[in-house]
Amino acid sequence: MPITEMLALNAQIYPHETSLIEREPALNIRREISWLEFDNLSNKLANTLISHGVKTGDKVAILMMNCLEWLPVYFGVLKTGALAVPLNFRFTSREIKKCLETAGVKILIYGPEFIEQVGSIMDKLTCLENYIFVGEEQVPGAENFMDMIKDAPVHCPGIVITEDQEAALYFTSGTTGVPKPIVLTHSNLTSACITENHNHLQTHEDNFLCIPPLYHTGAKMHWFGSLMVGSKAVILKGVKPEYILEAVSEEQATIVWLLVPWAQDILEAIESGRVDLKNYKLDQWRLMHIGAQPVPPSLVKRWLEYFPNQSYDTNYGLSESTGPGCIHLGMDNTDKVGAIGKPGFNWQAKIVDKGGNLLPVGEAGELAIKGPGVMKGYYKNEAETNKVLKDGWLYTGDMARQDQEGFIYLVDRKKDVIISGGENIFPVEIEDFLQEHQDIKDVAVIGMPNERLGEVPIAIVELKSGRELIESDLLDYCNKLPRYKRPHKIIFDKVPRNPTGKIEKPALREKWCGKPISVFV
Repeated sequence: MPITEMLALNAQIYPHETSLIEREPALNIRREISWLEFDNLSNKLANTLISHGVKTGDKVAILMMNCLEWLPVYFGVLKTGALAVPLNFRFTSREIKKCLETAGVKILIYGPEFIEQVGSIMDKLTCLENYIFVGEEQVPGAENFMDMIKDAPVHCPGIVITEDQEAALYFTSGTTGVPKPIVLTHSNLTSACITENHNHLQTHEDNFLCIPPLYHTGAKMHWFGSLMVGSKAVILKGVKPEYILEAVSEEQATIVWLLVPWAQDILEAIESGRVDLKNYKLDQWRLMHIGAQPVPPSLVKRWLEYFPNQSYDTNYGLSESTGPGCIHLGMDNTDKVGAIGKPGFNWQAKIVDKGGNLLPVGEAGELAIKGPGVMKGYYKNEAETNKVLKDGWLYTGDMARQDQEGFIYLVDRKKDVIISGGENIFPVEIEDFLQEHQDIKDVAVIGMPNERLGEVPIAIVELKSGRELIESDLLDYCNKLPRYKRPHKIIFDKVPRNPTGKIEKPALREKWCGKPISVFV
Protein backbone atom coordinates (compact mmCIF):
# COMPACT_ATOMS: atom_id res chain seq x y z
CA MET A 1 0.00 0.00 0.00
CA PRO A 2 1.45 3.44 -0.93
CA ILE A 3 1.68 5.62 2.15
CA THR A 4 -0.74 8.13 0.61
CA GLU A 5 -3.52 5.55 0.91
CA MET A 6 -3.11 5.51 4.70
CA LEU A 7 -3.95 9.19 4.81
CA ALA A 8 -6.99 8.72 2.57
CA LEU A 9 -8.17 5.82 4.71
CA ASN A 10 -7.91 7.87 7.91
CA ALA A 11 -9.95 10.63 6.27
CA GLN A 12 -12.68 8.08 5.52
CA ILE A 13 -12.70 6.36 8.93
CA TYR A 14 -11.99 9.37 11.19
CA PRO A 15 -13.07 12.38 9.07
CA HIS A 16 -13.88 14.76 11.93
CA GLU A 17 -11.31 13.59 14.46
CA THR A 18 -8.22 15.71 15.05
CA SER A 19 -5.19 14.68 13.04
CA LEU A 20 -2.64 17.45 13.63
CA ILE A 21 -2.28 20.20 16.22
CA GLU A 22 0.24 23.02 16.01
CA ARG A 23 1.38 24.75 19.18
CA GLU A 24 3.58 27.84 19.22
CA PRO A 25 3.73 28.76 22.92
CA ALA A 26 5.90 31.86 22.46
CA LEU A 27 3.10 33.48 20.44
CA ASN A 28 0.23 31.70 22.22
CA ILE A 29 -0.88 30.10 18.95
CA ARG A 30 -2.75 26.81 18.68
CA ARG A 31 -4.21 25.45 15.44
CA GLU A 32 -5.60 22.07 14.49
CA ILE A 33 -7.04 20.19 11.52
CA SER A 34 -9.07 17.00 11.18
CA TRP A 35 -8.11 13.96 9.13
CA LEU A 36 -10.53 15.05 6.41
CA GLU A 37 -9.06 18.55 6.34
CA PHE A 38 -5.55 17.07 6.22
CA ASP A 39 -6.47 14.86 3.26
CA ASN A 40 -8.40 17.61 1.46
CA LEU A 41 -5.50 20.05 1.83
CA SER A 42 -3.07 17.53 0.37
CA ASN A 43 -5.48 16.80 -2.51
CA LYS A 44 -5.93 20.49 -3.30
CA LEU A 45 -2.16 20.98 -3.46
CA ALA A 46 -1.71 17.84 -5.56
CA ASN A 47 -4.32 18.97 -8.08
CA THR A 48 -2.77 22.44 -8.17
CA LEU A 49 0.73 21.07 -8.77
CA ILE A 50 -0.56 18.83 -11.55
CA SER A 51 -2.24 21.83 -13.18
CA HIS A 52 1.18 23.51 -13.05
CA GLY A 53 2.73 20.67 -15.02
CA VAL A 54 4.06 18.46 -12.23
CA LYS A 55 4.08 14.82 -13.25
CA THR A 56 5.32 11.46 -12.03
CA GLY A 57 9.06 11.49 -11.40
CA ASP A 58 9.38 15.27 -11.08
CA LYS A 59 10.98 16.75 -7.96
CA VAL A 60 9.27 19.21 -5.62
CA ALA A 61 11.35 20.60 -2.75
CA ILE A 62 10.02 21.59 0.68
CA LEU A 63 11.89 24.23 2.68
CA MET A 64 9.73 24.98 5.70
CA MET A 65 9.98 25.14 9.46
CA ASN A 66 7.72 22.78 11.37
CA CYS A 67 4.12 23.95 11.01
CA LEU A 68 0.60 22.64 10.49
CA GLU A 69 1.00 22.77 6.70
CA TRP A 70 4.23 20.76 6.52
CA LEU A 71 2.79 17.25 6.39
CA PRO A 72 -0.19 18.13 4.12
CA VAL A 73 2.33 19.69 1.70
CA TYR A 74 4.50 16.55 1.84
CA PHE A 75 1.56 14.27 1.10
CA GLY A 76 0.26 16.63 -1.57
CA VAL A 77 3.56 16.24 -3.42
CA LEU A 78 3.49 12.45 -3.04
CA LYS A 79 -0.05 12.27 -4.46
CA THR A 80 1.13 13.79 -7.75
CA GLY A 81 3.56 10.91 -8.29
CA ALA A 82 6.43 13.38 -7.92
CA LEU A 83 9.26 13.01 -5.44
CA ALA A 84 9.21 15.15 -2.31
CA VAL A 85 12.60 16.71 -1.54
CA PRO A 86 12.69 17.97 2.07
CA LEU A 87 15.52 20.41 2.74
CA ASN A 88 17.35 21.07 5.99
CA PHE A 89 16.21 24.47 7.28
CA ARG A 90 19.76 25.14 8.49
CA PHE A 91 21.17 25.08 4.98
CA THR A 92 22.78 28.27 3.73
CA SER A 93 21.66 29.79 0.42
CA ARG A 94 24.61 28.12 -1.28
CA GLU A 95 23.66 24.72 0.14
CA ILE A 96 20.02 25.19 -0.84
CA LYS A 97 21.06 26.04 -4.39
CA LYS A 98 23.38 23.02 -4.56
CA CYS A 99 20.67 20.63 -3.40
CA LEU A 100 18.03 22.03 -5.74
CA GLU A 101 20.37 21.69 -8.71
CA THR A 102 21.60 18.23 -7.73
CA ALA A 103 18.04 16.90 -7.47
CA GLY A 104 16.80 18.76 -10.55
CA VAL A 105 13.92 20.28 -8.58
CA LYS A 106 11.02 21.67 -10.60
CA ILE A 107 9.13 23.55 -7.87
CA LEU A 108 10.23 24.90 -4.49
CA ILE A 109 7.67 25.28 -1.70
CA TYR A 110 9.04 27.43 1.10
CA GLY A 111 8.03 29.30 4.26
CA PRO A 112 8.43 32.87 5.54
CA GLU A 113 11.67 32.13 7.38
CA PHE A 114 13.44 31.64 4.04
CA ILE A 115 12.31 34.65 2.00
CA GLU A 116 15.77 36.24 2.06
CA GLN A 117 17.71 33.04 1.36
CA VAL A 118 15.51 31.96 -1.53
CA GLY A 119 15.32 35.47 -2.94
CA SER A 120 19.11 35.66 -3.09
CA ILE A 121 19.37 32.62 -5.38
CA MET A 122 16.22 32.89 -7.52
CA ASP A 123 18.00 34.42 -10.49
CA LYS A 124 20.75 31.78 -10.30
CA LEU A 125 18.47 28.74 -10.48
CA THR A 126 17.64 27.69 -14.01
CA CYS A 127 16.13 24.32 -13.13
CA LEU A 128 13.17 25.72 -11.17
CA GLU A 129 9.91 26.53 -12.93
CA ASN A 130 7.86 27.78 -9.98
CA TYR A 131 8.17 29.02 -6.42
CA ILE A 132 5.30 28.56 -3.96
CA PHE A 133 5.29 30.59 -0.76
CA VAL A 134 3.49 29.26 2.32
CA GLY A 135 2.66 32.35 4.35
CA GLU A 136 0.37 35.35 4.56
CA GLU A 137 2.52 37.74 2.52
CA GLN A 138 2.74 38.14 -1.23
CA VAL A 139 6.38 37.50 -2.10
CA PRO A 140 7.91 38.72 -5.38
CA GLY A 141 8.68 35.84 -7.74
CA ALA A 142 6.51 33.32 -5.87
CA GLU A 143 2.88 32.26 -5.94
CA ASN A 144 0.99 32.29 -2.66
CA PHE A 145 0.09 28.81 -1.41
CA MET A 146 -3.39 29.64 -0.07
CA ASP A 147 -4.31 31.69 -3.13
CA MET A 148 -3.24 28.84 -5.42
CA ILE A 149 -5.23 26.10 -3.71
CA LYS A 150 -8.30 28.17 -2.77
CA ASP A 151 -10.44 26.96 -5.67
CA ALA A 152 -8.64 23.69 -6.35
CA PRO A 153 -10.71 20.48 -6.28
CA VAL A 154 -10.56 18.39 -3.08
CA HIS A 155 -10.88 15.02 -4.77
CA CYS A 156 -7.90 12.69 -5.00
CA PRO A 157 -6.05 13.40 -8.26
CA GLY A 158 -6.16 9.70 -9.12
CA ILE A 159 -2.53 9.31 -10.11
CA VAL A 160 -1.58 5.63 -10.06
CA ILE A 161 1.19 5.08 -7.52
CA THR A 162 2.89 1.74 -7.01
CA GLU A 163 4.80 0.53 -3.96
CA ASP A 164 8.13 0.33 -5.78
CA GLN A 165 7.76 3.84 -7.19
CA GLU A 166 10.24 6.50 -6.05
CA ALA A 167 8.67 8.77 -3.43
CA ALA A 168 11.29 11.08 -1.94
CA LEU A 169 14.85 12.33 -1.95
CA TYR A 170 16.46 12.98 1.42
CA PHE A 171 19.84 14.69 1.45
CA THR A 172 22.70 13.35 3.48
CA SER A 173 26.45 13.94 3.19
CA GLY A 174 29.61 11.99 3.61
CA THR A 175 32.70 13.32 5.33
CA THR A 176 33.40 15.36 2.21
CA GLY A 177 30.32 17.42 3.00
CA VAL A 178 29.03 17.03 -0.57
CA PRO A 179 25.23 16.58 -0.47
CA LYS A 180 24.03 13.16 -1.60
CA PRO A 181 20.31 12.64 -2.20
CA ILE A 182 18.93 9.30 -1.01
CA VAL A 183 16.13 7.73 -3.06
CA LEU A 184 13.31 6.29 -0.95
CA THR A 185 10.35 4.44 -2.45
CA HIS A 186 6.72 4.31 -1.36
CA SER A 187 7.45 0.81 -0.09
CA ASN A 188 10.26 2.22 2.06
CA LEU A 189 7.92 4.82 3.58
CA THR A 190 5.17 2.27 4.22
CA SER A 191 7.65 -0.10 5.85
CA ALA A 192 8.64 2.69 8.27
CA CYS A 193 4.98 2.90 9.36
CA ILE A 194 4.90 -0.82 10.05
CA THR A 195 8.26 -1.01 11.81
CA GLU A 196 7.59 2.01 14.01
CA ASN A 197 4.11 0.85 14.96
CA HIS A 198 5.40 -2.60 15.83
CA ASN A 199 8.31 -1.21 17.86
CA HIS A 200 6.22 1.22 19.92
CA LEU A 201 2.71 -0.24 19.74
CA GLN A 202 0.82 2.91 18.77
CA THR A 203 -2.96 2.71 18.94
CA HIS A 204 -5.70 5.07 17.80
CA GLU A 205 -5.82 6.47 21.34
CA ASP A 206 -2.19 7.61 21.34
CA ASN A 207 -1.04 11.19 20.80
CA PHE A 208 2.48 11.75 19.46
CA LEU A 209 4.29 14.95 20.41
CA CYS A 210 6.55 15.91 17.51
CA ILE A 211 9.34 18.37 18.27
CA PRO A 212 12.30 17.57 15.94
CA PRO A 213 12.34 19.01 12.40
CA LEU A 214 10.06 17.32 9.89
CA TYR A 215 12.58 17.62 7.05
CA HIS A 216 14.53 14.88 8.82
CA THR A 217 13.61 11.21 8.50
CA GLY A 218 13.66 10.83 12.28
CA ALA A 219 10.62 12.73 13.54
CA LYS A 220 8.45 12.08 10.50
CA MET A 221 9.12 8.34 10.42
CA HIS A 222 8.29 8.04 14.10
CA TRP A 223 5.01 9.83 13.38
CA PHE A 224 4.35 7.30 10.61
CA GLY A 225 3.51 4.77 13.33
CA SER A 226 0.68 7.08 14.40
CA LEU A 227 -0.45 7.66 10.82
CA MET A 228 -0.96 3.93 10.45
CA VAL A 229 -3.63 3.88 13.20
CA GLY A 230 -5.11 7.35 12.66
CA SER A 231 -4.00 8.76 16.01
CA LYS A 232 -3.40 12.46 16.51
CA ALA A 233 -0.09 14.30 16.72
CA VAL A 234 1.04 17.63 18.16
CA ILE A 235 3.64 19.71 16.31
CA LEU A 236 5.40 21.78 18.96
CA LYS A 237 7.33 24.88 17.95
CA GLY A 238 9.77 25.44 20.80
CA VAL A 239 11.94 23.21 22.98
CA LYS A 240 11.86 24.86 26.40
CA PRO A 241 11.10 22.33 29.16
CA GLU A 242 8.00 24.31 30.11
CA TYR A 243 6.72 24.18 26.53
CA ILE A 244 7.23 20.43 26.29
CA LEU A 245 5.61 19.65 29.64
CA GLU A 246 2.70 22.01 28.97
CA ALA A 247 2.09 20.38 25.60
CA VAL A 248 2.18 16.88 27.08
CA SER A 249 -0.16 17.96 29.87
CA GLU A 250 -2.66 20.08 27.94
CA GLU A 251 -2.83 17.91 24.82
CA GLN A 252 -2.59 14.64 26.78
CA ALA A 253 0.35 13.40 24.72
CA THR A 254 1.30 9.78 25.28
CA ILE A 255 4.49 9.45 23.20
CA VAL A 256 7.38 11.93 22.99
CA TRP A 257 10.58 11.59 20.99
CA LEU A 258 13.37 13.75 22.42
CA LEU A 259 16.96 14.55 21.65
CA VAL A 260 19.49 14.24 24.46
CA PRO A 261 19.81 18.03 25.06
CA TRP A 262 16.04 18.42 25.49
CA ALA A 263 15.83 15.55 27.95
CA GLN A 264 18.75 17.02 29.89
CA ASP A 265 17.09 20.43 29.95
CA ILE A 266 13.89 18.94 31.36
CA LEU A 267 15.81 17.14 34.09
CA GLU A 268 17.78 20.26 34.98
CA ALA A 269 14.57 22.32 35.11
CA ILE A 270 13.05 19.77 37.48
CA GLU A 271 16.15 19.50 39.69
CA SER A 272 16.59 23.27 39.89
CA GLY A 273 12.97 23.72 40.93
CA ARG A 274 12.18 25.80 37.86
CA VAL A 275 9.38 23.42 36.98
CA ASP A 276 7.22 21.40 39.37
CA LEU A 277 5.87 18.16 37.91
CA LYS A 278 2.85 18.45 40.19
CA ASN A 279 1.64 21.30 37.99
CA TYR A 280 1.28 19.03 34.95
CA LYS A 281 -0.95 16.11 34.07
CA LEU A 282 1.54 13.50 32.91
CA ASP A 283 0.09 10.16 33.96
CA GLN A 284 -0.88 9.31 30.37
CA TRP A 285 2.69 9.85 29.06
CA ARG A 286 3.63 6.23 28.42
CA LEU A 287 6.78 6.41 26.26
CA MET A 288 9.84 8.63 25.94
CA HIS A 289 12.35 7.60 23.33
CA ILE A 290 15.60 9.09 22.05
CA GLY A 291 17.61 8.76 18.87
CA ALA A 292 20.01 10.63 16.56
CA GLN A 293 22.99 10.51 18.94
CA PRO A 294 24.57 8.35 21.65
CA VAL A 295 22.50 8.38 24.85
CA PRO A 296 24.34 8.57 28.21
CA PRO A 297 23.06 5.76 30.46
CA SER A 298 23.15 8.19 33.40
CA LEU A 299 20.56 10.36 31.65
CA VAL A 300 18.09 7.49 31.32
CA LYS A 301 18.66 6.48 34.95
CA ARG A 302 17.89 10.03 36.10
CA TRP A 303 14.88 10.23 33.79
CA LEU A 304 13.29 7.08 35.17
CA GLU A 305 13.72 8.38 38.70
CA TYR A 306 11.29 11.21 37.87
CA PHE A 307 9.14 9.23 35.44
CA PRO A 308 9.19 5.69 36.86
CA ASN A 309 6.01 4.57 35.10
CA GLN A 310 7.20 5.50 31.62
CA SER A 311 8.65 3.15 29.04
CA TYR A 312 11.93 4.14 27.42
CA ASP A 313 13.51 3.20 24.10
CA THR A 314 16.68 4.05 22.19
CA ASN A 315 16.35 4.16 18.41
CA TYR A 316 19.07 3.80 15.80
CA GLY A 317 18.71 4.43 12.11
CA LEU A 318 19.93 6.32 9.07
CA SER A 319 18.26 8.22 6.29
CA GLU A 320 19.48 5.35 4.11
CA SER A 321 17.31 3.00 6.20
CA THR A 322 14.24 5.27 6.01
CA GLY A 323 14.95 6.68 9.41
CA PRO A 324 15.01 5.09 12.87
CA GLY A 325 13.81 1.69 13.92
CA CYS A 326 16.10 -0.72 12.08
CA ILE A 327 17.80 -1.18 15.45
CA HIS A 328 16.11 -0.32 18.72
CA LEU A 329 16.65 -1.06 22.38
CA GLY A 330 13.11 -2.21 23.10
CA MET A 331 10.82 -0.83 25.79
CA ASP A 332 11.52 -3.73 28.17
CA ASN A 333 15.31 -3.47 28.11
CA THR A 334 16.28 -0.48 30.23
CA ASP A 335 18.86 -2.72 31.92
CA LYS A 336 20.67 -2.65 28.58
CA VAL A 337 20.85 1.14 28.20
CA GLY A 338 24.16 1.87 26.49
CA ALA A 339 23.36 -0.55 23.68
CA ILE A 340 21.48 0.64 20.61
CA GLY A 341 19.53 -2.60 20.79
CA LYS A 342 18.51 -5.41 18.49
CA PRO A 343 17.17 -5.40 14.92
CA GLY A 344 13.70 -3.89 14.69
CA PHE A 345 10.64 -5.57 13.23
CA ASN A 346 11.43 -7.09 9.79
CA TRP A 347 15.12 -6.10 10.09
CA GLN A 348 18.37 -8.06 10.25
CA ALA A 349 21.82 -6.95 11.38
CA LYS A 350 25.35 -8.29 11.32
CA ILE A 351 28.85 -7.20 12.33
CA VAL A 352 31.45 -7.74 9.60
CA ASP A 353 35.15 -7.24 8.96
CA LYS A 354 36.65 -5.28 6.08
CA GLY A 355 36.03 -8.19 3.73
CA GLY A 356 32.38 -8.44 4.65
CA ASN A 357 32.90 -11.60 6.70
CA LEU A 358 30.76 -12.20 9.78
CA LEU A 359 32.64 -11.53 13.02
CA PRO A 360 32.36 -13.49 16.28
CA VAL A 361 30.29 -12.18 19.19
CA GLY A 362 32.10 -9.40 21.03
CA GLU A 363 34.43 -8.48 18.17
CA ALA A 364 34.16 -4.98 16.72
CA GLY A 365 33.46 -4.44 13.03
CA GLU A 366 31.18 -2.58 10.66
CA LEU A 367 27.45 -2.71 11.29
CA ALA A 368 25.43 -3.84 8.27
CA ILE A 369 21.62 -3.95 8.21
CA LYS A 370 19.02 -5.46 5.92
CA GLY A 371 15.30 -4.81 5.76
CA PRO A 372 12.37 -3.22 3.92
CA GLY A 373 13.52 0.33 4.66
CA VAL A 374 16.87 0.08 2.89
CA MET A 375 17.04 2.88 0.33
CA LYS A 376 16.87 2.28 -3.39
CA GLY A 377 20.22 4.05 -3.66
CA TYR A 378 21.90 7.42 -3.96
CA TYR A 379 20.31 9.49 -6.70
CA LYS A 380 22.28 9.26 -9.95
CA ASN A 381 25.32 8.03 -8.03
CA GLU A 382 25.89 4.36 -8.75
CA ALA A 383 29.48 4.39 -7.50
CA GLU A 384 28.52 5.63 -4.02
CA THR A 385 25.51 3.31 -3.95
CA ASN A 386 27.67 0.28 -4.67
CA LYS A 387 29.96 1.19 -1.79
CA VAL A 388 27.20 0.82 0.80
CA LEU A 389 24.66 -1.58 -0.78
CA LYS A 390 25.90 -5.15 -1.17
CA ASP A 391 23.57 -8.10 -1.73
CA GLY A 392 20.70 -6.23 -0.12
CA TRP A 393 22.74 -5.23 2.94
CA LEU A 394 23.31 -1.61 3.85
CA TYR A 395 26.81 -1.01 5.23
CA THR A 396 26.28 1.78 7.73
CA GLY A 397 29.83 3.03 8.19
CA ASP A 398 29.37 2.66 11.97
CA MET A 399 31.62 0.34 13.94
CA ALA A 400 29.86 -1.88 16.45
CA ARG A 401 29.99 -5.05 18.49
CA GLN A 402 27.33 -7.51 19.62
CA ASP A 403 27.03 -9.21 23.01
CA GLN A 404 25.97 -12.77 23.81
CA GLU A 405 22.31 -11.74 24.08
CA GLY A 406 22.32 -10.14 20.63
CA PHE A 407 22.37 -6.50 21.77
CA ILE A 408 24.43 -4.21 19.55
CA TYR A 409 26.75 -1.52 20.88
CA LEU A 410 28.27 1.26 18.77
CA VAL A 411 32.02 1.34 19.23
CA ASP A 412 33.37 3.91 16.79
CA ARG A 413 32.45 5.85 13.69
CA LYS A 414 34.02 4.84 10.47
CA LYS A 415 33.63 8.39 9.27
CA ASP A 416 34.56 11.60 11.01
CA VAL A 417 31.12 13.16 11.08
CA ILE A 418 30.44 15.04 14.31
CA ILE A 419 26.95 14.53 15.77
CA SER A 420 25.97 17.55 17.83
CA GLY A 421 22.47 17.71 19.28
CA GLY A 422 21.30 15.18 16.73
CA GLU A 423 22.64 17.18 13.76
CA ASN A 424 25.44 15.97 11.53
CA ILE A 425 28.36 18.38 11.21
CA PHE A 426 30.89 17.70 8.49
CA PRO A 427 34.37 18.80 9.61
CA VAL A 428 35.60 19.50 6.09
CA GLU A 429 33.04 22.30 5.71
CA ILE A 430 34.45 24.12 8.73
CA GLU A 431 38.01 23.29 7.73
CA ASP A 432 37.47 24.71 4.25
CA PHE A 433 35.98 27.86 5.73
CA LEU A 434 38.90 28.42 8.12
CA GLN A 435 41.44 27.66 5.42
CA GLU A 436 40.26 30.82 3.68
CA HIS A 437 41.73 32.92 6.51
CA GLN A 438 44.92 34.57 5.35
CA ASP A 439 46.89 33.69 8.51
CA ILE A 440 46.05 29.99 8.65
CA LYS A 441 48.38 27.35 7.23
CA ASP A 442 46.45 24.21 8.15
CA VAL A 443 43.38 23.25 10.18
CA ALA A 444 41.64 20.14 11.50
CA VAL A 445 38.20 19.96 13.08
CA ILE A 446 37.24 17.18 15.47
CA GLY A 447 34.42 16.51 17.91
CA MET A 448 34.93 17.08 21.62
CA PRO A 449 32.66 15.28 24.12
CA ASN A 450 29.86 17.47 25.45
CA GLU A 451 27.43 16.28 28.09
CA ARG A 452 24.47 18.14 26.63
CA LEU A 453 25.02 17.89 22.86
CA GLY A 454 26.97 14.67 22.61
CA GLU A 455 29.79 16.37 20.73
CA VAL A 456 30.76 19.89 19.72
CA PRO A 457 33.25 20.91 17.03
CA ILE A 458 36.66 22.24 18.00
CA ALA A 459 39.36 23.42 15.61
CA ILE A 460 43.08 22.73 15.75
CA VAL A 461 44.73 25.56 13.84
CA GLU A 462 48.28 25.78 12.54
CA LEU A 463 49.30 29.35 11.71
CA LYS A 464 51.58 30.46 8.94
CA SER A 465 55.11 31.32 9.98
CA GLY A 466 55.35 34.70 11.67
CA ARG A 467 51.57 35.17 11.96
CA GLU A 468 49.80 35.80 15.25
CA LEU A 469 46.15 35.29 16.19
CA ILE A 470 44.26 34.81 19.43
CA GLU A 471 41.30 32.49 19.98
CA SER A 472 38.71 35.28 20.16
CA ASP A 473 39.81 36.53 16.72
CA LEU A 474 38.97 33.23 15.09
CA LEU A 475 35.79 32.69 17.09
CA ASP A 476 34.59 36.06 15.83
CA TYR A 477 35.61 35.09 12.30
CA CYS A 478 33.51 31.90 12.61
CA ASN A 479 30.37 33.92 13.31
CA LYS A 480 29.86 33.83 9.55
CA LEU A 481 29.10 30.10 9.87
CA PRO A 482 25.68 28.75 10.90
CA ARG A 483 25.58 28.69 14.70
CA TYR A 484 25.65 24.90 15.06
CA LYS A 485 28.77 24.64 12.89
CA ARG A 486 30.84 27.21 14.81
CA PRO A 487 33.80 25.74 16.71
CA HIS A 488 33.39 25.88 20.48
CA LYS A 489 37.14 26.12 20.97
CA ILE A 490 40.23 27.04 18.94
CA ILE A 491 43.51 25.27 19.72
CA PHE A 492 46.73 26.54 18.18
CA ASP A 493 48.93 23.57 17.37
CA LYS A 494 50.57 21.69 14.51
CA VAL A 495 48.14 19.66 12.41
CA PRO A 496 49.55 16.13 11.99
CA ARG A 497 49.19 14.45 8.59
CA ASN A 498 50.20 10.96 7.49
CA PRO A 499 52.45 10.24 4.48
CA THR A 500 49.48 10.32 2.11
CA GLY A 501 48.49 13.78 3.33
CA LYS A 502 45.48 12.76 5.42
CA ILE A 503 44.94 14.43 8.78
CA GLU A 504 45.63 12.06 11.65
CA LYS A 505 42.44 12.77 13.57
CA PRO A 506 42.71 9.82 15.97
CA ALA A 507 45.97 11.33 17.24
CA LEU A 508 44.25 14.68 17.72
CA ARG A 509 41.38 13.07 19.62
CA GLU A 510 43.85 11.27 21.86
CA LYS A 511 45.75 14.47 22.52
CA TRP A 512 42.93 16.97 23.02
CA CYS A 513 40.01 14.82 24.14
CA GLY A 514 41.92 12.32 26.26
CA LYS A 515 40.48 9.36 24.35
CA PRO A 516 39.14 8.63 20.87
CA ILE A 517 36.02 10.77 20.64
CA SER A 518 34.14 8.12 18.67
CA VAL A 519 34.13 5.59 21.49
CA PHE A 520 30.78 5.75 23.27
CA VAL A 521 30.55 2.35 24.93
